[in-house]
Amino acid sequence: MSTENEGTEVPPAPSAPPVPVDAPAAPAAPAASSEGAASGVPGAAGPAHGGDWPPPPPAMPAYASGGGGAGWGASYQQPAPKPGGRRGGLAAGIIAAALVAGAVGGGVGYWAAERGDGSSTGSTTVSASNPADLKRDKGTIAGIAAKALPSTVTIEAEGNSGEGGTGTGFVYDKQGHILTNNHVVAEAADGGKLSATFSNGKKYDAEVIGKAQGYDVAVIKLKNAPDDLKPLTLGNSDQVAVGDSTIAIGAPFGLSNTVTTGIVSAKDRPVASSDGTGSSKASYMSALQTDASINPGNSGGPLLDGNGNVIGINSAIQSASSGGMGGGSGQSGSIGLGFAIPINQAKMVAQQLIKTGQPVYPVIGASVSLEEGTGGAKITEQGAGGSAAVTPNGPAAKAGLKPGDVITKLDEQPIDSGPTLIGQIWTHKPGDSVKLTYTRDGKEQTVDVTLGERKGDS
Repeated sequence: MSTENEGTEVPPAPSAPPVPVDAPAAPAAPAASSEGAASGVPGAAGPAHGGDWPPPPPAMPAYASGGGGAGWGASYQQPAPKPGGRRGGLAAGIIAAALVAGAVGGGVGYWAAERGDGSSTGSTTVSASNPADLKRDKGTIAGIAAKALPSTVTIEAEGNSGEGGTGTGFVYDKQGHILTNNHVVAEAADGGKLSATFSNGKKYDAEVIGKAQGYDVAVIKLKNAPDDLKPLTLGNSDQVAVGDSTIAIGAPFGLSNTVTTGIVSAKDRPVASSDGTGSSKASYMSALQTDASINPGNSGGPLLDGNGNVIGINSAIQSASSGGMGGGSGQSGSIGLGFAIPINQAKMVAQQLIKTGQPVYPVIGASVSLEEGTGGAKITEQGAGGSAAVTPNGPAAKAGLKPGDVITKLDEQPIDSGPTLIGQIWTHKPGDSVKLTYTRDGKEQTVDVTLGERKGDS
């Protein structure tokens, strides 16, 4: 499924594992599943199981932080008051009722004082004792937020053209590396300006260490990083269960240090998303879905579990419409369908970016269609740019796969489209062996494939 992206359809899949081929954009349909996508990749991955799940994706996908371009860093503006009418009469009624209640309350208070113990105060208020000593347990939402906020930063990125915006990131290690989304920092990657501001207001210049457009993951590093950095603890996203508590931290619409809560709504959602500029390629993930409120500006921020461990990077949202929120920012807000890159995958990508500065993608060496309704990931008759659909001597060729084969399962994971296959392959590493189930001439077959690799974004 694709996520809404400021009215921009999901671009063709990256020329990577496998190499998808452009397909006609899917017709507009009611929103189904986000800062990533799920329940059927919008504009690409649509379920082919009877058409009832996931439902057809909307025509336009989008990042939770917006990702570059005019809209993604728009600052929050107070909505203009609605025109008058019945509101004035209602207000007057409320004031009148308050006055009546006040009069009655006064009478009752006087009566109680007259019948009391003779005290002259008549006060019924109770003050909290030692409010300064009030403490929150570590396991509470307040306790988790208090610990995580100092390690979460608001990122400001500005390109050479002056365009950019605000996103989020979090401390990855004590050396000053910050983990975030590629679409948050992409504008500043080539000579732009990049900074990170902590919850205490301290601001540091930063630089991009590496970015992976296909995974939508990036690593930046603080310049003159402080010595007291506290990295957030990374959890195990493979052990997450539907219904687990989640806490999201970010800067929605520029409102830094915002904390929202929810649960894990679903796992392994196939998501395709783009940065909304209309010129970039799509990113693919097998995402964690959450109903914790995520909005433009949350991108790159941590999704925490009930113990305060990072289980994902907030990346995309599904929105009911492409209309703006208060102030005409032109960006849609949360409807409870947010998507995060599982931290196990993000950690693997981050380690590679810190080590070499470029991403490595696992590949099967075959081009698949992004078209829906094929009953799986169909290997096309021709590859991108007129190349062979199945790379000679590549993993798919060695396994005997041919154009026209429809891949329906990777290991035990059902595959309903090309984008779903891409997202699942990218949860693995080059050299991993996977079992592909496919149909050819109406017959189902199974074959083991050892994944190859491709370095860098093409």
